[in-house]
Amino acid sequence: MSILIHHAHILTQNDKRKQIFGSIYIEDGKITELSSKPISVEADYKINGSKKLVLPGLINTHTHIPMTLLRGYGDDMVLSEWLEDRIWPVEAKLDSSSVEIGTKLGLLEMIASGTTTFLDMYFFEDTIGKACQKAGVRAFLGFAFIDYGTPEYKSEVLFSECEKFVKRWKGSDLVEPVITPHGVYTVGPENLEKISTIAKKHNVLIHTHCSETRDEVYEVEKKYGCRPVEQLKKYGLLTRKMILAHCGWITKGEITDIKNAGSRVSHCPVSNMKIATGGFAPIPEMLEANIPVSLGTDGAASNNTLDMFETMKFCALLHKQHRWDPKVLPAQTVLDFATINGAKTLDMENVIGSIEVGKKADIIVLDFNKPRLTPCHDFVSHLVYASNGSDVFATIVNGKPLMIDDEFFTLDRDKVIFEAEKCAKDLTSKS
Repeated sequence: MSILIHHAHILTQNDKRKQIFGSIYIEDGKITELSSKPISVEADYKINGSKKLVLPGLINTHTHIPMTLLRGYGDDMVLSEWLEDRIWPVEAKLDSSSVEIGTKLGLLEMIASGTTTFLDMYFFEDTIGKACQKAGVRAFLGFAFIDYGTPEYKSEVLFSECEKFVKRWKGSDLVEPVITPHGVYTVGPENLEKISTIAKKHNVLIHTHCSETRDEVYEVEKKYGCRPVEQLKKYGLLTRKMILAHCGWITKGEITDIKNAGSRVSHCPVSNMKIATGGFAPIPEMLEANIPVSLGTDGAASNNTLDMFETMKFCALLHKQHRWDPKVLPAQTVLDFATINGAKTLDMENVIGSIEVGKKADIIVLDFNKPRLTPCHDFVSHLVYASNGSDVFATIVNGKPLMIDDEFFTLDRDKVIFEAEKCAKDLTSKS
């Protein structure tokens, strides 16, 4: 499989953040040539880059992909009521079939809006993995732990099934296994220690919700006498393999602990604002501490999209407003969060996250021939402040085109939408 993109403006996102006008040649899954001069070669696919922008595929480091089926189901509700009255009753009905349908809908949305890699935390992750392989999307899939069990497994078999899951997917081309304790308020000390042991044994990433709400922090302090970050540290999970989602209620001291441990943070500004968590993740302080920060959409039930362009814009605006400082998170920094920092968060910076010869060809192409993207004084600024997922013209993962000019090659768009509408209706109807 080969692809040639020619006459395009290219944001490489390399160490120097170099921009060039030229061509990219992709062969056998990798970027084999990048040049400001024309590349004369035949290819299976040729994309005319005139009035288009090419950049690395976007990386979403926190979501729950099958929750696309619950998009808009219970909006404008208090978090506890939303979970107890809407989300948990529906999740109790989930099976592998409904998860597959919700996953395909999420993958369709990601492909359409330029996300090429995502980190998931949910249930029935084997089903999700198979769907990702067929759709061609790169995925880090988290086996979920909750003390009282999940919709997929009873608590007594979680650890044995987790090890099986890790062994099944370890070394897969597109899918990487991750272990995901839901949070320290739903996973107790004994299980946290066991999770730490398994993660170290298999050398896999760990991902968890951390200090998302004030109530969570108070609950953990009351129950264990310490805050969530300290609880993770105490039981061996706060390491360079840890990815912490949210961190809206952490202290300066906890930032130091995260830095010293080498852990990473996935910032989810849209869902945090929508659910009204009240906290502001101290992203500028994390950057000062050289903590790798990336972006997550969270699930479509609490966002309500998987559009990483929207998340980039919200991220920039939220912190400018909160700090009274328009310079606090410039567009280039936020674009880094969604590309090369996302790769660093996943230990993949030598493989994806930038356009460089030898790296995997995870690339997206945006159509800039649109009224609201005209004139273009600064491509990076437009990406963060003016673009959205509908501007994506082509999505390429592992050197294979998944979509070009609204034509999807690995998913049947109409069938996915039809099945998702029916499945969502069945799940949310009263028994």
